[in-house]
Amino acid sequence: MKMVMAVVQDKDSPRLAQNLVKAGVRATKLASTGGFLHAGNTTFMIGTEEDRLEEVLDIIRQSCRSREQVVTPMAPMGNQMESFIPYPVSVQVGGATVFVLDVERFEHF
Repeated sequence: MKMVMAVVQDKDSPRLAQNLVKAGVRATKLASTGGFLHAGNTTFMIGTEEDRLEEVLDIIRQSCRSREQVVTPMAPMGNQMESFIPYPVSVQVGGATVFVLDVERFEHF
């Protein structure tokens, strides 16, 4: 068994959730926040058998799109002024960051 943890942008979350349901894949959604943009994300925790792993990854790949977005970084707290960028920058957002973990044991009660 595998545990797939997919961090997706909030804009992609409804489409991914709908596509997982259509495929009969059960998932748990968690609200999360990215460290760089301080923007909302959704983290999906998906337990799946190894023979369905590629199907799950394909669903994620098709549901989550990367895009360019202009953002103004927030001012840093403390004495980290040397890394602060005071003007808007174009960054790539969206898509999915996916971790696939081996599951040693699974119980369902």
